[in-house]
Amino acid sequence: MIVVNLDVVMAQRKMTLSQLAEKVDITLANLSILKNNKAKAVRFSTLEAICAALDCQPGDILEYVPDEEDP
Repeated sequence: MIVVNLDVVMAQRKMTLSQLAEKVDITLANLSILKNNKAKAVRFSTLEAICAALDCQPGDILEYVPDEEDP
C-alpha cells in the first residue's frame, strides 16, 4: 500500500493545509483527502506542485508499505 506522509512534511515546513492548498491551487477538500490517505490517485502535476511548494521530493511524501500478507 502507498502511504501519504504529507502531514509530516507539512509539519517539518511549518505549513498549514490552507497555506499549501493556496500555493498548489488545489481545493482544501481534495488536499485533505490526499493528506488523510483517502485518495485513489494523484496527478503528477499535483505532485509536482506539492513538491515545489514544500521543497521536497516525491519520496518524502509517498511511501510504499508492503501488506502484511505479502512475503
